[in-house]
Amino acid sequence: MSGDICVIVPTIREYGCMRSYFDNAREHGFDLDRLHVVLVTEDFCDTDEMRAMLDEEGVSGEVFDGSRREEWYEARGVSEYAHVVPAASHAETSFGLLYMWAGDFDYGVFIDDDTLPHEEYDFFGRHMANLAFAGEVESVASDENWVNVLYQNAEEHGLYPRGYPYSAMGETVETDTAEVAAGDVVASQGLWTNVPDLDAVRILMDGDLQGQAQTRTSADDYDGDFVAERGNYLTVCSMNLAFRREVIPAFYQCPMDENPWDVGRFDDIWSGVFLKRACDVLGKRIYNGAPLCEHNKAPRSTFDDLHNEVPGLELNEHLWRVVDEVGGDADSYAGVFEAMATALAEGDWSAYENGEFFAHVGEYMHDWLACLDELDGVATRPQVAAADD
Repeated sequence: MSGDICVIVPTIREYGCMRSYFDNAREHGFDLDRLHVVLVTEDFCDTDEMRAMLDEEGVSGEVFDGSRREEWYEARGVSEYAHVVPAASHAETSFGLLYMWAGDFDYGVFIDDDTLPHEEYDFFGRHMANLAFAGEVESVASDENWVNVLYQNAEEHGLYPRGYPYSAMGETVETDTAEVAAGDVVASQGLWTNVPDLDAVRILMDGDLQGQAQTRTSADDYDGDFVAERGNYLTVCSMNLAFRREVIPAFYQCPMDENPWDVGRFDDIWSGVFLKRACDVLGKRIYNGAPLCEHNKAPRSTFDDLHNEVPGLELNEHLWRVVDEVGGDADSYAGVFEAMATALAEGDWSAYENGEFFAHVGEYMHDWLACLDELDGVATRPQVAAADD
């Protein structure tokens, strides 16, 4: 393993989409030797086929189903923290972050298996260029302290992305120019065409019962890259995202789905809120725009998504206000994250539906930091041998 980029892909079905990303890299002259792919999957999936795909493509990588994840935790002495990564959840991307932290990587890339790269973009190269960006870029703010990442053509399509608070809709948008210094960009969020990333309520309002949307996005809906101004939050979707290793302590993908309150679907959204708060405190930036990906979300019941989202909808309206008040004097990602964890774990949330989930998340956030501390210095331990299937 010699690559400096860890590509993390949660998948149970369409792992073959990665062939298109590898083809894109070849077509644009991006060095595939820089990539190490981690496919995070389940015991019921065909891991042999996944490994064969990586071998056929000549790309370094590993496949981790539930059993192999347990072996990995055991080999590194962190089995007591295995609970921070929920089973059978998109939030299993957190395992990839732990893997990165214990390894020798400078960058991470999240890719969802229902996406494809746009041919005109050097997918990996553009993300790396964004992370190295220095210069002027458009900055966006609103009177609601939230930025709709689809703002550039919102008057036409009227869309708000999954996780955008309902109380922040109808905002007045202001744009300006920000001067970004080299090293300030710590995350690059690529946006999406075809099926927009909406929550179930908005999908229903758009008249779609198949979990997608009647309104679709195209490249014409995007008009240049941008950053959200300090003190303004934005939705961060992990389907097309690159980031620096340094952000991992503040980028935990929250424990969704496998909890007594049945809260789901906010793992990457809440992690983005945490990361944006840390970036504002530390003077860093989240860069948004290209490279675009094509989001080909498979049809499914909109009401299934609604069932998973409703338990957390009220909490989502308030989370950002909680974290916005803490961690301002911290000087590290872990320091900001610890302050946010304490605020959630020790707060009184009895006024909110499923408010106890905030305390649950806060406790898991503390465990996340403890797990990272345990993993420090174990990168030289041997890799877990491939399990015999």
